[in-house]
Amino acid sequence: MSMTFDRSESRPTGAMPRADQDFQPLPKLLTSFATGAAAFFALIAMARMSHAESRIPNVVVLLADDLGWKDIGCYGGPVRTPNLDRLASEGMRLTDFYSGAAVCSPSRAVLLTGRTNLRCSIYSWINDHDQRIHLPTSEVTLAELLKAEGFATAHFGKWHLGMPSTQHPDKPTPSDHGFDDWFATPNNAQPSHRNPTNFIHNGILVGPRKGYACDLVVDDAVGWLDARSNKEAPFFLNVWFHEPHAPLAAPSGLVQQYGDSLDSAALYSATIANTDRAIGRLIEKLHKVDAPENTIIIYASDNGSYRSDRVGNLRGTKGSNYEGGIRVPGIFYWPGHIPAASVTDQPAGLVDIVPTVCGLLGIVQTSTRLDGTDLSDLLTGKTTKVVREQPLFWGLPLAGPAFAIRAGRYAMVAYRDGEVPRDNEAIAVIKTKIESTLRDKGVFGTETRGSTFAKQLFEGFSDSDAERLRGQFIRLNQFHESWIPTIKQSKLTRFELYDLVADPSQQRDLSIQMPQVHHRLKLKLERLASDAMREAFDWSSSQAAPVEPMEAGEGKQAEPHVHRLQFTSRSPFDAFLYVNRIPAEREADETPDDLAGRILGRLANQEGRILVKLPPGMNRLAYEGFKIALESGNDLHRGRCFACHRLPELGHATASPPIPSLRNASFSRDQLREVMASDSHREIRIDNTDFHRLHFLLQSLSDVPEESFRELILNATVLDTSGEPQ
Repeated sequence: MSMTFDRSESRPTGAMPRADQDFQPLPKLLTSFATGAAAFFALIAMARMSHAESRIPNVVVLLADDLGWKDIGCYGGPVRTPNLDRLASEGMRLTDFYSGAAVCSPSRAVLLTGRTNLRCSIYSWINDHDQRIHLPTSEVTLAELLKAEGFATAHFGKWHLGMPSTQHPDKPTPSDHGFDDWFATPNNAQPSHRNPTNFIHNGILVGPRKGYACDLVVDDAVGWLDARSNKEAPFFLNVWFHEPHAPLAAPSGLVQQYGDSLDSAALYSATIANTDRAIGRLIEKLHKVDAPENTIIIYASDNGSYRSDRVGNLRGTKGSNYEGGIRVPGIFYWPGHIPAASVTDQPAGLVDIVPTVCGLLGIVQTSTRLDGTDLSDLLTGKTTKVVREQPLFWGLPLAGPAFAIRAGRYAMVAYRDGEVPRDNEAIAVIKTKIESTLRDKGVFGTETRGSTFAKQLFEGFSDSDAERLRGQFIRLNQFHESWIPTIKQSKLTRFELYDLVADPSQQRDLSIQMPQVHHRLKLKLERLASDAMREAFDWSSSQAAPVEPMEAGEGKQAEPHVHRLQFTSRSPFDAFLYVNRIPAEREADETPDDLAGRILGRLANQEGRILVKLPPGMNRLAYEGFKIALESGNDLHRGRCFACHRLPELGHATASPPIPSLRNASFSRDQLREVMASDSHREIRIDNTDFHRLHFLLQSLSDVPEESFRELILNATVLDTSGEPQ
């Protein structure tokens, strides 16, 4: 029996009578007629099913944004989601389903390609205005695979895999990734879910649209279904909602069903409920367009919730590779093929969608290496276990922990050794400015009601001045492409092992208690991380974008056209020396202390004229660390680093014993503290602030490819005496 998916929270039409309703026996003749009619209609149904099985089914992917594992009704969440619950009751619900990554852009890349985001060269969420990063056109997407099989393809909703911008106009669009039609926003709906202004239709900015984002997305998807030129061709409908990602908006009537209008939790819930109603409209249309058994529907979220109260008993939230950041709902619906009301605890995730859809449709997969596994036998009831060639794997270099795998009941996480040169001082300053702005205006309590200031920094503010400052806060926290060489050279450290069956909250690290399991998973995690990082493209290089490897002699890389330094090393620190004309080698009869004094004098002079330039990969902390390393004199008991670690090599190979080079030494802060406490450094006394500055200096010494050195020089920014880039 086909059900009609309602737009409200009422029971679906065509539902079975309640068990307590009176049963009226039919007369014998009518009973005989009913029996014959039942047999007749059964034959019709069998014929219909036989016809349906001969057809290629449509594929629909529904993706929420920042929705947690414990948000929707069928996962025990507080939001009433009758339409999603109905999909689960007529399909399969996966209790241990995972996003592709702990944040947005990487996860979406995983969904479309079946490959970990690092293989796709997506390190973190994408800012089109500041970054070159995008999903490379060399990646084969699900849309391209289905289009090659005769599918009509369309994308509706948030994209966030790179769009052309004023700064980077050559980025690809969904059209370049296999979609015939698309109606999308580059990132979030702006200014909020209500009346967004930033939708683009097939490359043309649409302008302001009235309504809520989820409804606008479904409206255009429904319109596309009606307007298709070939109604007989199967279709791939990729619908990526904006909700419940901030900035939030929902109908006031829905908000009031979950709490006070100023309660951020109530507003958050209302955006999910509003999306469920929109999904109900879309499914109702899909069932009018084609029989339910001719359409595969998949529902999930791109990452865990940013609200700790919506991840259940799991550890971590969005941005974390602990379970709370990556475990999400997962529902597969295909009547007549996927058993109704089925539930599995087999670990699976967005990385499995490409091979699974190919498996369900009988499509020969691309020869490109996939990280996902075909779940088709699990979904159709042919097996209850999933056998994987490799564990589920997550890599997000800026996260803590940065990497994770799941193999059966066990999960392992690992941290990345070393720090990126994030400007923590500037981040602290901007946070203080935001809080002061809210308090000065007397709206701090209103803005944080039902939440906290820390959470609202990521959810957004109603106050325009605070929101403008929050944009600066987000940019300071975003990924910088100049960090890629450092990240690619960093090692894994601090491995933690958890039994997710016995300890889903990941509270008990079993590394010591289970050394054999720990060793086995550690080797797998290190291999996967190393393999993925090696394949990841370095966007800080001068090459336009990752491409398929060229055959020998097919082409030659362009020269960087930058005057060579007298030494061959290339790093952000060397770019700093170059653009500021800082001497790096001693003159005749000049001592290391003399060279250090000459450099300090040059820096003091340039600071006075506001001429110091910092390239990407260096910040004020690293610059101040350089000055500390130059300082000398026993009365100061500090600095003197370059007496031994000599410029430009920053080491002394001819010494006996040789002085280790500081270049490419990925010291963690703890390791650096051990070094500074050694006998050879006992006279270098620095406080905690200066210690961090020295650490940031070391981060700027990691080599970069020579072809990217020119970009470091061209993108240098002037540092004024207050420390603010101009």
